This record gives sequence, C-alpha cells and structure tokens, in this order.
Amino acid sequence: MKSFPVSLLESMLRFMARTVLWKYKPQVIGITGSVGKSSTKEAIALVLSSQYRVRKNEGNYNNEIGLPLTILGCKTGGRSLWAWLKIITYWLRLLFLPYRYPEILVLEMGIDTKGDMDYLLTFVPVSIGVATHVSGSHLAQFGSIANVAREKRKLIKSLPVTGFAILNADNGETLKMKEMTGAHVITYGFSEGADIRVDNLLFHGDAGHVEGYSFKLNYKGKSVPVRLPYILAKHLISSALAAVGVGVAMKMNLVEIAQALEGLKSLPGRMNMFPGIQGTQIIDDTYNASPTSTRAAIETLSYMQAPRKVAILGDMLELGEESDLEHARLVDDLRQANVTRVLLVGKHMQALQEALLSSGYQDKQVSWYTDPWGVLEVLSETLHPHDLILVKGSQGVRMEFIVEALLAQPEQAEILLCRQSPTWKKIPFTPPAEWGV
Repeated sequence: MKSFPVSLLESMLRFMARTVLWKYKPQVIGITGSVGKSSTKEAIALVLSSQYRVRKNEGNYNNEIGLPLTILGCKTGGRSLWAWLKIITYWLRLLFLPYRYPEILVLEMGIDTKGDMDYLLTFVPVSIGVATHVSGSHLAQFGSIANVAREKRKLIKSLPVTGFAILNADNGETLKMKEMTGAHVITYGFSEGADIRVDNLLFHGDAGHVEGYSFKLNYKGKSVPVRLPYILAKHLISSALAAVGVGVAMKMNLVEIAQALEGLKSLPGRMNMFPGIQGTQIIDDTYNASPTSTRAAIETLSYMQAPRKVAILGDMLELGEESDLEHARLVDDLRQANVTRVLLVGKHMQALQEALLSSGYQDKQVSWYTDPWGVLEVLSETLHPHDLILVKGSQGVRMEFIVEALLAQPEQAEILLCRQSPTWKKIPFTPPAEWGV
C-alpha cells in the first residue's frame, strides 16, 4: 500500500507522543549539535542507566517521525497499514494499562532545515539540554554557521529555569548559548574555563594494540581518575564529558559516573579500529562526514604510530558554495598527520587532490575516483603490510563498502559496520544530487 501523507503521519505521532509524555512524565534530555550527537547520547544513556530506567533513540530515530516513535517505544510501520495499527494499539495500551515506563528519555534531536527544532519542541519537553559542537553541517540548507547555530540554540533557549544546559566550552558558537538561557549552565571540555575539565590526558597503545585513554576529571575542586579503554579518538572524550555534566545535573557523584564511563564504546561507523587484509589496521569512520569530524579523524592518525598511514576519504556533502574550498583545506591536516598515501572519492575531493599535488605530494601518492568502486579495484595493489588506514566520508558516498572489502573477517561486517541492515544493503550507490551527474 501507499504510505500515509507525511504531514498526517507526523501529526498523529506527535499527538500520541504528547499523551504518553503527559501520562508518565519522564525527565527528557535533549541533545543538539552539528557533530557528536549520537556518541553523546550513548555516553549519557550509559551513565544514567547505572541508576535509572533509561530509553534512548536508536539509529536515525531523531526526527519528526523517529522521535515520537522513540517516545512510544516502537519501530516504524513503514508502508504497512497493519504495522501502524499495531503501533496505535500499543499506544492505547500505554495510555490505559499500567506500564513500567522509562524514568528518563535521552533524545538526540536532529534538524535538517529551518524550523525543524521548533516542531520537535512542540511535543518534547526538554529539562536538560546538551549542545555538543556547532559547525558547518547542512550549510547547503542553512547558508551559514550562524544560521545553523540559531536553529540549534532554540533547544537551549526552551529550557525551564529549573533545568540544566550542558554546553561544550571548546566551541565558540555553543558557549554563546550560556547567555541565552535562564537554566543552570554546566560547561565541559578541554578549555581552562570549563566547569568539567580534563587534565593529564594520556593515550595508551599504538596502531596494533589500542588501550584507549586515561585522564583526570576535574569538577568544582574535585578530581577523579577516568579510564576509557575502548575509545580511539580524542574528540569522543567530549561525549564522555557531556555525560559527566548530565550525571552531575542528576546529582550523581563523580566516582559513580567515572565507573559507568569505563564501558563506553563507539557506535558502528564512528572511529572504530579493526584488523584488515594484508596485516593492515582499519579506522572506520564512515557513518558521516563534515569538516570538523574529518579533521578530528585525521588528527587521530597524527598520534598513532604505524609504518605507513593511508587516508581513504569520500566527499563531505551538504556544504554549499564553500564545499570545494572546505575539501581543499584538509591538505594541512593530512600533512601534519604524516599521511603518505591518499585515495579520494567524489566530485568535491578533486579540490583536495589538486591542493595535495600543489603542496608537494607526488602523483603516485594521491589518487582520485568517481565512486567507491574505483577504490575497490586498486586496493590489493595499493596497500602495504601494517598500513594504518582511515576510511571516512559522508553517508551518500557509501564508504562503508570500502571498509567491508578491507576487513580481515568480512563475515563480521553486519555487527561491526554501519548501514548493514537488509534495507540499506539493497540500496545501490548512486551519485549524490549535488554532484550534478
């Protein structure tokens, strides 16, 4: 059957979500930002689950349809009328029968266009708002970082005076939000002025054996040791710090929070390391890409030891008129990380290819391909034993195909990589619309 009109479906789900929230009155934690939302959601849920019944949104359930489904505790009905009738029946049971509903909802709140946050806030009563990092994602829709920030800060401005705003002190646009709320503000980060701050940060291990990070966590004169044994990238520590801020807002003590964070792991497609073919090591960061997250991923290569470092980078999409310039700017990051072999995928990555060749890279060090299949054709002849390989790109470039081909145990792809559901696997690669192909 044909799907319901989207506007009708959204209105129905919004009403259903409102009634469930009215009945059970859970505390709602909302998360916004250009990068780091999903990792922050995972860290917050991990910390709070040690003491509370917690529900978080799964996968991409962070929009006008996904958020109400998360509140209901349901999966989408897709195109099935029967499945949607089952969801309605389940909603009625929630309203009229006893149910042990979660005490806390941890909700990543995604926006793509102007007005999206306004809509979400019409039915999601956030009491603790978390802002991660505002940067150039979705510039094609918003036109400027200022416009992106304006949309995202609506979440922080909506907080009640009894609520908490947990803000990233390392990002200027996010830190400005402290002047736009009457809620209690807790800042976090590596900056000297952050309320929750990191000292004595150490990375343990190398490309062959990663043991994560250790650091001292400081808050209001108190200091506790923290170990994140499964975390590869420094920028993911910010997600852990945001979770500390929420834990503090919920009156948890620092020792309890630190103990919970020891189990923090990266989501599929977000800076995970796997053994690769020919004795290589792969860093998989293929869930999505923006200039900020790509620079952070390349930075990870800079402090890891390996005989040779390889970057396989796909286009960063939805950057608008500055797209080619943003891609070309990555040249300095690659040089500083001592990356010696670069394989590039996508129309905009041609700008980076030209910048690399102009900066002193040789032709044999830099290759460009129109799609991920071009990379797959040359992998076996390109790689050296013990190479450390970063694979990164936006969703639309489907760089996970390359990671799957690199895995030493490809049969584990379904549990290790992103976009491995049967639905996703059936979707072929098609050139993104902005390529104009």
